[in-house]
Amino acid sequence: MFDDLTKKDIENIEKEIEYRKTELRPKLIEAVKEARAQGDLSENFEYYAAKKEKNQNESRIRYLDRIVRTANIIEDDSKDDEIGINTNVTLYIPEDDAEEKYRIVTTIRGDSLQGLISIDSPMGKALLGHKTGDTVSIKVNDNYSYDVVVKEINKDSDESDDIIRKY
Repeated sequence: MFDDLTKKDIENIEKEIEYRKTELRPKLIEAVKEARAQGDLSENFEYYAAKKEKNQNESRIRYLDRIVRTANIIEDDSKDDEIGINTNVTLYIPEDDAEEKYRIVTTIRGDSLQGLISIDSPMGKALLGHKTGDTVSIKVNDNYSYDVVVKEINKDSDESDDIIRKY
C-alpha cells in the first residue's frame, strides 16, 4: 500500500483502531451472543446481521493495522505562504468564472466530494508549493488541462483531528 501519511494521520488511525477494539468490538460480540440465544440459527436474520457487522469491524481493524504498518511517514515542509499538506486553499477558475475551496490532504484522506484533495491527485500535485496569486496549470490527462489562480491560502485551521472512517 505505502500511503503517504503524516504523524497526525497515523495517530488518528490508531485512535480509530483503539475505539473499534475496546468499545465497538465488545458491543458487537454481545449482539451476536444475544441473537444466537434467540433460537434456530437457520432462520435467524438478526444473528446473520450481527455476525456480518462484527466481521466488518474486524476487517476494518485489519485494514487499518496494515495501513499503519506500511505507511510512508511524510512531513509538511512547505513555508507559511505556500500550499502544503492540510492547507485550505481558495482557487479561482477562469474557465468557469468560479471560485472553489479545497483542503490539500494526504492520500488516505482524499475525498473530492468533500473538498479534500489528495496530494497524489493531479490537482494536489500541481498546487503543492505554490503561493497566493500564482497561476497553476492542472493537467488532467494528455489531452486536457486547465488553469487556476490561487486566491487565498489558509494554514490556520486544523481539521485533521477527525478520526478517519472510510467504509
